[in-house]
Amino acid sequence: MLIAASPAVAQVSDLVDRSTLRVCADPANMPFTNEKGEGFENKIADLLSAKLNLPLDYTWFPQATGFYRKTLGEKRCDVVMGYVAGGDPVLNTNPYYRSAFVLITKKGGDLEGVDTLEDVRLKGRRIGVVAGTPPGDLMARNGLMAMARPYALTVDRRYDSPAEQMISDIGAGEIDAGILWGPIGGYYARRSEAPLDVVPLVKEKGDPQLVYRITLAIRPGELNWKHQLNGFIGANQQDINRILIEYGVPLLDERNQPIEAGK
Repeated sequence: MLIAASPAVAQVSDLVDRSTLRVCADPANMPFTNEKGEGFENKIADLLSAKLNLPLDYTWFPQATGFYRKTLGEKRCDVVMGYVAGGDPVLNTNPYYRSAFVLITKKGGDLEGVDTLEDVRLKGRRIGVVAGTPPGDLMARNGLMAMARPYALTVDRRYDSPAEQMISDIGAGEIDAGILWGPIGGYYARRSEAPLDVVPLVKEKGDPQLVYRITLAIRPGELNWKHQLNGFIGANQQDINRILIEYGVPLLDERNQPIEAGK
């Protein structure tokens, strides 16, 4: 039970008129979140809850069309974990991590060392890509779509996981390589029986970009709440990094260099 005089409660109550930390999240979206609290964004929300001395209260809603309107927009929660910096119509906090789409191949294979889609070794290879994601445009630009294998972008994650299928197909030799958003690719590559290399695609030229900064999302205009959340990120960045690295998230600094554990 909360103590009414708690400074954290007084601040948050004044800012967002809540005595709980209300988070909206997808109930089946590993490695980010699920209803069992097993995702890395669940763990970061746990840390935020502890630091603010506020009980954590989830509203579960699938991350699909209408997510913002049905969550932050209808004031069913006060923060969404994991939102791309600059993404409308939310107000973004400072980023709490930076990552990139990754190229995944078998360790020791003939594609070892490939770190850009311009590499001639990728020509004529079977490359998995999630349909409608930014790497598809760069693959087309580099003449890699003829042999590409598409994987579905929008599925019911309770029953289907295109990323896991792509990782399985790489391990089985059904495809030669795959491209996934870093946190997804890093997490499932670690769980693969076949040893895999995960290489952030930070050398690509032109748009679309493949490196993104990830923030907490709140409603526009809630500047004091943003300031408080920025304070949490700044004071707890090492703990946040530790959680992300435990889940295999490829972390990058502002120069696109890898961030190792303890930094």
